[in-house]
Amino acid sequence: MAKGRKRGKKIFWCGLGIFVLVFVGTFFGVQYFTKTGVFRIPGVVYYDESLNDDELAVLAEIFTDEIDLDKDVTISARNELALPELHEGEFLYNIYVPVTDFYSIENGITVASADELFTNCLDCSYKLIPVDDLDFTRRLLKINDQYYLDDFKSGAVFRIISFESELYEEEIAPLIGDALQKTFPESDTVLTFAQTGVTALSRGMNQKLYRVGDATYFAENIKDFLSQFDLTHTSNESSFTDYASASNICSDKRFVDTLLSIGLDIVELTGNHNQDCGDVAALETIDTYIANGIKIVGGGKTADEAAAPLEIDEKGTGITMLAYNLSTGGATYDDTPGANQYYDEVAGAQIAEAKARGDFVIVDIQYYECNAYASTYEDATCDYADSSAGDQVGFFRSLIDMGADVVVGTAAHQPQTFELYGDGAIYYGLGNLFFDQIWWPGTTRSLVLVHHFYNGKLLQTEIVPTVYGDEMQTRLMDEETREWFLERLISVRP
Repeated sequence: MAKGRKRGKKIFWCGLGIFVLVFVGTFFGVQYFTKTGVFRIPGVVYYDESLNDDELAVLAEIFTDEIDLDKDVTISARNELALPELHEGEFLYNIYVPVTDFYSIENGITVASADELFTNCLDCSYKLIPVDDLDFTRRLLKINDQYYLDDFKSGAVFRIISFESELYEEEIAPLIGDALQKTFPESDTVLTFAQTGVTALSRGMNQKLYRVGDATYFAENIKDFLSQFDLTHTSNESSFTDYASASNICSDKRFVDTLLSIGLDIVELTGNHNQDCGDVAALETIDTYIANGIKIVGGGKTADEAAAPLEIDEKGTGITMLAYNLSTGGATYDDTPGANQYYDEVAGAQIAEAKARGDFVIVDIQYYECNAYASTYEDATCDYADSSAGDQVGFFRSLIDMGADVVVGTAAHQPQTFELYGDGAIYYGLGNLFFDQIWWPGTTRSLVLVHHFYNGKLLQTEIVPTVYGDEMQTRLMDEETREWFLERLISVRP
């Protein structure tokens, strides 16, 4: 009996030993094959050679030595010429845009791949910069005929950082957090503002309207371009009236359709012809603008109204627009309609007040007109900023010295040169957007300034030339003519 008990104990302990061995073997075997427990191998961070030093420094702050991962993660970067659809683990880390000198007439570059733009190129006329560094002092170029500020999805190099891990959601996403979440310009946050030159829908245009019957005829080839912007401006020198004719600077009332077709938001009334049709027509014209939701600057029903700044606050950008008439006639000094007369002390105070608010300041000036209408050949006299009476260069520069950011001449019937000066930019004359002056080549042209603002900063001003012919239908210049004309204006800058 005792012998049987001993044998039973032996079997029990043998069985227990085997169980323990199996359990321990299984326990550590599972850990061995699954690489957990005592056999666990920590996850490794692999940095691809495509990452640059800046990116590696940022990532090193996230994946410190104290970070313990269960699974490996591979981090890489790539460049794209169009903004791709981002998938799990992908981030838009930066956007790079090509820029050149402000005075360059170059319009764009052509490349086969995004990486090609990062190649060291001593002879390249462009430089690739982060979009955060873009400002109006350098000219933004197209890439493969795509302009970044048009749709924000092309015309740039989009830098994408990717994370590949079996446990991306569980391990990597919480570590990254908001570290790689960046905000870039997009259509909802960039304010576009097109400034145009002289509009005088009158004289021969009245005569043409009688024949064509539709006032939108004159804008047919430019309306889609101008109406696409958040704000579109022109300096209209002619009031609407029933007494418009082929010989006066008065507009047939149907011409309001021309302005509405280009999406006009702001009308400048600094011109010297708005009273040509009398005060009643000028007052009724102002009412027409107001009824159509068009803002007014540089003129009004009274001197006080005419002197009021136009304050704009849209898409995170504050702009104060000031507009003055200087020695061209048509100004009001009392309770009658007219243009806003220029005074140094008033301009200085208004600019200072706007800057104190933190606004971007645009000053438009109806300056002395340049007259080079004596012939039908290419007369470049008015290209020069000092071709007008008085010291045009000195006067316009003084407004920048007062604190204005951009100064624009809106009296010139022929486009004039432009320049960077101090901390701002000066466009001495924009020329005719709409008029009947078809006899002289210079007066058939104009410059459209397309400003792009982001968080109060002027990212860029595109200079877009237009032209019209005997048919009086304004259109964009073709590329070859654009280059020739801009080079001509740039060559005579102060």
